[in-house]
Amino acid sequence: MKRFMLLHYGFETPTPEIMEAWGKWFEAVADKTVEHGGFAAAREISHSGTKHLPMGMESITSYSIINAESLDDAEKIAQDNPFIASIRVYEIRSNQQGET
Repeated sequence: MKRFMLLHYGFETPTPEIMEAWGKWFEAVADKTVEHGGFAAAREISHSGTKHLPMGMESITSYSIINAESLDDAEKIAQDNPFIASIRVYEIRSNQQGET
């Protein structure tokens, strides 16, 4: 089994319908979920300085780490998510010795 990170993009003020849809999705994937979290305040640090990142449609608003057999399987899980703008799916590589 591999681990995948789902990065959820886009923010809008949640309605009761949005909250209900999210709750149903989290219930449906509870057996595959390793961790889930959200973001609040954010800053970007670069060679030209630091800037505040407002919450909007281009923002990463939360993440989920899930177990799945393959990138295709992780994508199928993500497609059922009631995302606001989009979701990016990344396979997480292990940094433990002897694993690739």
